[in-house]
Amino acid sequence: MSELDRSPTTIRPDLSRWLASAVSAGVSDLHLIAGHPPLFRLHGDLTHLAEPALDSAATRELLLSLCHEPARSRLMEQKNVDFSFELELESGRQRFRANVFFAGGNLGGCVRIIPSTIPDFEWAGFPRPLAERLAFLHDGLVIVTGVTGSGKTTTLAMIVNLLNQAGSYRIITIEDPVEYLFPKTQNSVLTQRELGADVDSFADGLKYGLRQDPDVFLVGEIRDRETAQMALSAAETGHLVFTTLHTRDAKGAISRFADLFPQDVQSDVRSQVALSLRAIVSQRLLPGIERGSRRQLALEVLWNTHPIASAIRTGKLESIDNYLMTHRDDGMISFDESVRQLLRAKKISRAVAEQNVREASILHR
Repeated sequence: MSELDRSPTTIRPDLSRWLASAVSAGVSDLHLIAGHPPLFRLHGDLTHLAEPALDSAATRELLLSLCHEPARSRLMEQKNVDFSFELELESGRQRFRANVFFAGGNLGGCVRIIPSTIPDFEWAGFPRPLAERLAFLHDGLVIVTGVTGSGKTTTLAMIVNLLNQAGSYRIITIEDPVEYLFPKTQNSVLTQRELGADVDSFADGLKYGLRQDPDVFLVGEIRDRETAQMALSAAETGHLVFTTLHTRDAKGAISRFADLFPQDVQSDVRSQVALSLRAIVSQRLLPGIERGSRRQLALEVLWNTHPIASAIRTGKLESIDNYLMTHRDDGMISFDESVRQLLRAKKISRAVAEQNVREASILHR
């Protein structure tokens, strides 16, 4: 049985009940931390359940009941573990992603609810024309950035599924853990590999994936030099590579990528990035106009035009902000402009808008 098919067999009834409630309420995460009642995150806000505070023993019992044996072994060895699992609920079979960790000698955990199907673009607030332009690039590197919980995984799943549905693509994903399960289609071949269960590292997934006749890679995250180098090599040799970085904006993604390498080779790395990069999409989820309403997606989109490539090669990244503002005809959009559009559409409040732009004066344009 693959790790994708494993489900906890001894899950505590109260935990199962909380997860079922989370699914029905549209919650994104369930937090289990000793000293606190269980908490839901709904539209960005944390809310305590009407339950007693969990002590360390109860928290440990709940979380260990969630872990199948491979995950439990990794937890004890590494003090942290990520894994996905499925539960049969009254509403149907539901997938989840869990992170279980030690803190102060106690176990804690966060369980993310994964939608049962890949969302559509309208629901996510992601422009379909942008997704199609990204999906059907011939080759190169596409980076989606943002803080944790900004929807990067969902965005990439929607984009890659466009290719999957179009047909005639060999797609390989390397994920930690696998979240969305892509549907099988007649004319595409898509394999999903999970770290720990199917492959040891993102870099290994890319290395061996290059021998599997791929057209497209989805790499869950670039965390280290080896993965960054393999992603560049795959992009340089005619493959389309989608991946994520944890940065706040597009400019930060370029800096972060280069900083994974020693100082003496960063100039060469920037030259490689300037050649292979196709686009960077940075995301933020902002509070909706009313407290408790769905969050709204703000985007910064950077296309690697000739001026951008020159700025990357020379390390003059400060000029990128100006290009984002002045090259909208090339498909560029800055966070400031995206926030302004959300404000004009009355999807966010002025207070939220002012907190998320560099200069409040842009909101009056």
